[in-house]
Amino acid sequence: KNVNLFIYLCLVMYRNLYKTLNNNNKNIYNYIQKFSFGSSSVNLQYKPPITFDVLSNNLKNMQYAVRGAVIDKALDIEQNMAKGKKYNFDKIIYCNIGNPQQLKQKPITFFRQVLSLVETPSLIDSLRNVLPSDVIERAEFYLKHIEGGTGAYTHSQGAPVVRKEAAQYISERDGFESSPDDIFLTNGASAGVELLLGGLITSKQDGVMIPIPQYPLYSALIPLHGGSPVKYYLEEETGWSLNIDELNNSYKTAINEGVTPKSIVIINPGNPTGTCLPKNNIRDIVHFCKENNLAIMADEVYQDNIYSDIPFTSFKKVVREEQSKDSSFSDLQLISFHSVSKGFLGECGKRGGYFETVGIPEKVKAEFYKQASVSLCSNLTGMIMMGLGCNPPKQGDPSYELYIHEKKEILDSLNRRSKTLVTALNSMEGVSCQDVTGALYAFPKITLPQGAYKEAEKKGIQPDLLYCLELVEEAGICVVPGSGFGQRDGTLHFRTTFLPPEDQIEQFVSNIKSFHDSFLQKYN
Repeated sequence: KNVNLFIYLCLVMYRNLYKTLNNNNKNIYNYIQKFSFGSSSVNLQYKPPITFDVLSNNLKNMQYAVRGAVIDKALDIEQNMAKGKKYNFDKIIYCNIGNPQQLKQKPITFFRQVLSLVETPSLIDSLRNVLPSDVIERAEFYLKHIEGGTGAYTHSQGAPVVRKEAAQYISERDGFESSPDDIFLTNGASAGVELLLGGLITSKQDGVMIPIPQYPLYSALIPLHGGSPVKYYLEEETGWSLNIDELNNSYKTAINEGVTPKSIVIINPGNPTGTCLPKNNIRDIVHFCKENNLAIMADEVYQDNIYSDIPFTSFKKVVREEQSKDSSFSDLQLISFHSVSKGFLGECGKRGGYFETVGIPEKVKAEFYKQASVSLCSNLTGMIMMGLGCNPPKQGDPSYELYIHEKKEILDSLNRRSKTLVTALNSMEGVSCQDVTGALYAFPKITLPQGAYKEAEKKGIQPDLLYCLELVEEAGICVVPGSGFGQRDGTLHFRTTFLPPEDQIEQFVSNIKSFHDSFLQKYN
């Protein structure tokens, strides 16, 4: 090895000499790019270690449809419009995602007033006689209990004062006590879902039951963490109902394939289906989970978006009721999620949310806390918005009347817009859409001509993606193909929000109808 080292040093000197004196002599220079030291070698040329080929296959295979090919096309069109290219429309209408304030929904005044003062405490004294007294009081309350305000880290599980507000909200909603120790505040509900799936999934043999169609957060994160999605299908013909026989069949199929379901995801009200589960259906699901040792993951972020006489009932309420009647339910495990992004708040950019654990052992919660602590804490602005959502003005407070007026105005308008959209969709040739009873979406089924299937096959894409790509190109309306949410074989759908402003909703649906007619004519 000493001899090799000597040779190496000599070659380094000769390399520099040859490079200087004879740049055309490549033989020695190429040879000395690599030197042998016994069984080891040194490569003098840097090779970037992070390339597409070395990325995790789980990441490369992950799909998230609401930010997929259609949104990419929409962004390209916007760039072209900025450069002067003309289209049949003036702007893109983004109905691919539930993002209310992007489509001009106004924020709730009380919430923004309080948040403004918490973010800028120096304004409090100058506005004390300008803003309602309950706004000042609430801002001072948060500043008193959150040391350092919104610019400081707080408890990794979330600011205790906000967790208390969330627990009080849940207790009043369900009639059963909730503890702040069971509440985790997160950057929106999605961050909570990812935290839990990351801890629960240990191998591909771990299954998570998910509805089809479903919000693609779940079909993206479960494989990303190495688990297996176990699909159960909702019944479109009966208003996207959930049949217990379907759950049993799905569970048994997974077991026969060597996958053991550990939990089940329920989205209520439904995304993308826009339906609200009746209480008796929730009770049946709870019994199914008890019989099959499943933890329930209840995605309830749309609990304020109800447009029918079927009220929202939380899984927590039903679980507690069953536990009070039958001790065999006492160990049933539930994790439920809520967010400020939906409902009538629409504060998507604030990234506020929580999850509550029921029946989860302290030792397990400690592991969840450890996961959360890696990020130190979720953002405090989102936490405070979550606290405001859970603890709005009460009757008799100065801001109460305005708060109730704004809340009612938003929810009533969403209800009217949903009906306008569904009626229009059902009037279109080859389109059928179930009534929307909750959430922010419609999920119509579309029947396309064979010419569209041939064109899609030629382009190597799904027919519903072809439809959605041409919809954004021709009409400037951005929606998501049903294949991104899952759908029964032989059916095609797309998901759209009904969030365009009410004074524009008629023109919005008219543009969809015009496009649809031209699409059918083009491919018939």
